[in-house]
Parts: sequence; structure tokens; C-alpha cells
Amino acid sequence: MNKILISLVEKQMVENHALEKKVSVQIGDIIKLEYKIPDGDKERIQTYQGLVISKKNRGLGKSFTLRRNVQGIGVEQVFCVYSPKIAFITLKQASKIRRAKLYFIRKLQGKATRLKGKR
Repeated sequence: MNKILISLVEKQMVENHALEKKVSVQIGDIIKLEYKIPDGDKERIQTYQGLVISKKNRGLGKSFTLRRNVQGIGVEQVFCVYSPKIAFITLKQASKIRRAKLYFIRKLQGKATRLKGKR
């Protein structure tokens, strides 16, 4: 009985959130994500731009991993799709990929990390 109620509540929350943001993040996309972070007693928006290397679809726990380079070092961060802290997501470039997870990008450097664009 509890599982049924939980699934109904999750479904309703996902539908409500889907109407708000209408964003489909795919693996291989380069996206610009605006994320609210606390700054003292206020909130400010931090911008992340990077490559989506993995996705996990678990109802309200739906998340994706974003990888970017900061001063020559690869940094990855996991974001929940339905998080209220995500202000905006913009698609910069879609890439043609043949893998479900792009973990092999971690080992590559320089020009080898480029992916082919979709046509």
C-alpha cells in the first residue's frame, strides 16, 4: 500500500516539474547549467558548462553527471534533474555518440576528448 502511494506522489511531482522546465539532457550533450548556491544569507547563481557523461533514470532520483575542465583538471559533478536548485539548462552542442556512458573521456586529453557533432 505504501509503495503505491509513494509511486503516485512521485508521478505527480514529476509531471508538475516536467511542465516547468521541459529539458531533455542527453549523454554527449554540452550544456550550460545555472545552479543556485548559498552565498552567506543570500543565494547566487553559479554557471557550469560541461559534457554530460552519464545519466541515471530513477523517478524523482533522476540525475546526470556533468564533466568540465577547471585549470586543466577534470571535475565531475552529479546533478538531480528535479532539484529546485537548478535555475536553467541550455543546450550548447549535441554530439553523436555510440555509448551509454562516456567514462572513457576521463582518460583522454586535449583534442582526443572532442566528440562528433550531430548533423
